[in-house]
Amino acid sequence: MSQQELILRNAFAAAVAVADPQIVIPQYLAKIFPRGHEPKGRCVVVGAGKASASMASALESYAKSDWPQVDIEGIVLTRYGHGSPTGHIRIIEAGHPVPDQAGMDGAKEIYRLVGELQAGDTLIALISGGGSSLLTLPQAGISIDDMRKTTEALLRSGAPIEEMNVVRKHLSAILGGNLARLAIDRGARVEALLISDVTGDDPADIASGPCAPDYSTYQDAVHILEKYRLGGDAIPSSVLLHLQSGIAGQVAETLKIADLQNTQVNNHVIATAYKSLVAAADYVRTQGYEPVILGDTITGEAQDVGFEQAALARQYLQTKTSAPIALISGGECTVTISEGLQGRGGRCSEYLLSLLAASADFPKIAALAADTDGIDGSEKNAGAWFTPAIRQAADTQDLFPAQYLAQHDCYGFFSKLDALVETGPTLTNVNDFRIILLD
Repeated sequence: MSQQELILRNAFAAAVAVADPQIVIPQYLAKIFPRGHEPKGRCVVVGAGKASASMASALESYAKSDWPQVDIEGIVLTRYGHGSPTGHIRIIEAGHPVPDQAGMDGAKEIYRLVGELQAGDTLIALISGGGSSLLTLPQAGISIDDMRKTTEALLRSGAPIEEMNVVRKHLSAILGGNLARLAIDRGARVEALLISDVTGDDPADIASGPCAPDYSTYQDAVHILEKYRLGGDAIPSSVLLHLQSGIAGQVAETLKIADLQNTQVNNHVIATAYKSLVAAADYVRTQGYEPVILGDTITGEAQDVGFEQAALARQYLQTKTSAPIALISGGECTVTISEGLQGRGGRCSEYLLSLLAASADFPKIAALAADTDGIDGSEKNAGAWFTPAIRQAADTQDLFPAQYLAQHDCYGFFSKLDALVETGPTLTNVNDFRIILLD
């Protein structure tokens, strides 16, 4: 393994490690429930997301040592293959990003359990990225198939995750603060712990904010469908009818700030993309690189972002510096796939292939892009990487980046070069990670 590849991989590992639920969950539980103020009454734990099972496991370990008198029970939904061992909290694995029946059944169980809470009880919600799809409990009149078709249409449209979630909130009995509404209507206290995978780290956006007041409206949801030309040919009639009923005031809006007067509802963002970028920056500094954090809110088409960062790298290379530079960034790009194309890979590897294609004039750079949850799009890799040696191997094998970009087959390109990042599920999720080494 070359020195550049080692630095790329270790920087990514540092970014993931700082968001490990086994580390951050105990830290925040100690702050939320200081000694002598442990949960009173019934303590129900629910959650959803790619990191939620690991969060539940960490909570149980903490409760065993610090809350020996508190009885913990609950249900957490996570993506298939992302489970973690627990004793009292039931883990249900379900479909993501397209919801399935297992997720809907699990969401029903969560809704039933929270509906049993009484005054003085405590609800702890463990929420991470992926929770929007996993907590699929449609409003009356909308089927799971309708939700699945709507999700698939939004995914193909290229809509960013924040806009997708505005629509899904207004179709759900749980998202958009509806889970917290159910608990506070029963007189319970709500403490939500969130691992953020969205730009801005707004609790209302993380997994569509099941316990957070929502800033969006039914009208916003309809505008988003119109923006991406998603009409009756792509969106089920039951969904369109429900949204119009909401605009007409015939269906209750999502939870708003005004609804939280005289209630006990708190949302704690315990891990973020920016903290992970800082951890990676601290690491590369020890390796002699001067880190430049470009930000954790970089979005847009993955191919466009790749070209833009290639141009930025070119600017830095043309500037005389005393040390090599590492450009580090996060955020969540999108990949819009034209009708008739299948595509293989995800936004991280597509960004990276675009960067490779746009940097032929400075062949000594190295880069990595990967999703911190360990899964980048349609395949099982977290992302991909390249060094000068990988670029040379592509030339030798007559692998042309432009051809693979046109087919959105970034996975096929990097797999032929043995340049995929494969971690398996990391059991956390703080969005995408990108690093470019400029020597």
